[in-house]
Amino acid sequence: MELPTPQDLRERRNELGLTQSALAEAAGVSQPLIARIEGGDVDPRLSTLRRIVNALDEAEGEVVRAADLMHETVISVAPDDAVADAVDLMEGEAYSQLPVLQNGVPVGSISQSDVVQAGGDVSELPVSEVMSESFPTVAPDATVDEIRNLLDHYKAVMVTDGGETVGIITEADIAAYLS
Repeated sequence: MELPTPQDLRERRNELGLTQSALAEAAGVSQPLIARIEGGDVDPRLSTLRRIVNALDEAEGEVVRAADLMHETVISVAPDDAVADAVDLMEGEAYSQLPVLQNGVPVGSISQSDVVQAGGDVSELPVSEVMSESFPTVAPDATVDEIRNLLDHYKAVMVTDGGETVGIITEADIAAYLS
């Protein structure tokens, strides 16, 4: 069994958004003890360390991650698809925008407003001619807070693992989670 260092404990607590007091309460120890352990001033008993790690594990289970929110089925178009096909797909799925993927990698996005702004008859043009920038990407372990911050500026967030798209999250997914 590899024991966590004081730095490991502090980083994990911060990643989970816990204060020293909240961790202390969950572990059944005092806040000053947590501070001293994290500062490297004291070596805790194994039983105390186990209670702290268990409290962190329990708190981690409560953190909502991108993998918990995402839709694994990603309706998308390719850069060389015709704009008309993208419009038909958006209308058929009742979406106002779609990610543009090339071999599973996000390369852009296309929306109804992109098509309108392009002007004229663009139906036969490839999507790459009218698409906008790609939606931002996050890892499957990104927290709901990180995702909400991105959705303040973008219509969707792509979830990628090793560069390949594994899911998508929209404002509607966050709203459903919060309700």
